[in-house]
Amino acid sequence: MSDQLRAAAQPRAEGLAAPYDALLLLSFGGPEGPDDVVPFLENVTRGRGIPRERLVEVGQHYFGFGGVSPINAQNRALLDALRKEFAGHGLDLPVYWGNRNWAPYLTDVMREMAADGRRRIAVLATSAYASYSGCRQYRENLADALAALAEEGLEPPRVDKLRHYFNHPGFVGPMTEGVLASLAALPEEVRDGAHLAFTTHSIPTAAADTSGPVEDHTAGGEDGGRGEGGAYVRQHLDVARVIADEVAARTGVTHPWRLVYQSRSGAPHIPWLEPDICDHLEALHDEGAPAVVMVPIGFVSDHMEVLYDLDTEATAKAAELGLPVARSATVGADPAFAGAVRELVLERAAKERGETAQECWVGMLGQSHDLCAVGCCPGRAPRPAAAGADSPYA
Repeated sequence: MSDQLRAAAQPRAEGLAAPYDALLLLSFGGPEGPDDVVPFLENVTRGRGIPRERLVEVGQHYFGFGGVSPINAQNRALLDALRKEFAGHGLDLPVYWGNRNWAPYLTDVMREMAADGRRRIAVLATSAYASYSGCRQYRENLADALAALAEEGLEPPRVDKLRHYFNHPGFVGPMTEGVLASLAALPEEVRDGAHLAFTTHSIPTAAADTSGPVEDHTAGGEDGGRGEGGAYVRQHLDVARVIADEVAARTGVTHPWRLVYQSRSGAPHIPWLEPDICDHLEALHDEGAPAVVMVPIGFVSDHMEVLYDLDTEATAKAAELGLPVARSATVGADPAFAGAVRELVLERAAKERGETAQECWVGMLGQSHDLCAVGCCPGRAPRPAAAGADSPYA
């Protein structure tokens, strides 16, 4: 580990979680059997008018894995890791888990938390970067759940979403170790020449250009609104650069790298971030690259888009090309990530108490904001969003 990562990862003096009395792990959700697949996809696409037969077609990705998305099992593993991490450091903070699109549903879990007397909740979303779907949409989900509780006559608790953790050493460090392990697994004769393909979820270029705070938005600016502005791409590039530099420092070999995209799902006429990972593999093959390590920095765990788009589709493309390829591990329930979450909770709690908090980050961008400003990561239409400057819930 380089001096930068080592210094950032040093244990910090323990503090209290007050004013928080619970942590909520907030995630996407996924089907847990064949009968769940289409209803799950209906939840994901509600309001978009997508025909059921199209959902059945899309669901083939899930049916190929027995109709089970790995994301719920991985969230259970992370939930267990967080509880053990908290207990091991004397942090008496209960951890709950709720999903956007499948059981346990967020509203049901918020109702349970209210019944348990939880009044101030820190929220960890399983998305590390700024974007509408990775941040504001979760805040809208929280607002919907709080509104449902209010309609039932329950007093909604206050929720605070923890900051973006894309550049926390407890998130970046395990991914770096994954790259090193993947490089070591490649045949020795191609290892030093391997390219690194850092992958993340493609989003519409308009959404990328307006990701993060308003002052970062660049739609129609110098880049012509091509998706190269905003916080989403900038944050991923920063993480990729840190990992590539760390790998070079650890191995003595500088590997060429590029940020590429996967899992596009929008209409063909709408511009999305490119290049696609499979197109990139073809380009690298044509350029004579001896091998590639795919590094899914945009994903917290090995959910369906990693298993299908990378382990199945992209790996098949590499085999077709005769291009040696490896896929490095996501963070998942790594103990370093569980430790990062504990630090994020204590950091935010100290700030809420008006104390100086030790900030923990690597790279060039510094620590992300704690409170999403008005206009941050706007959606398709205005909707109430909790845990931000424009929240209807204090």
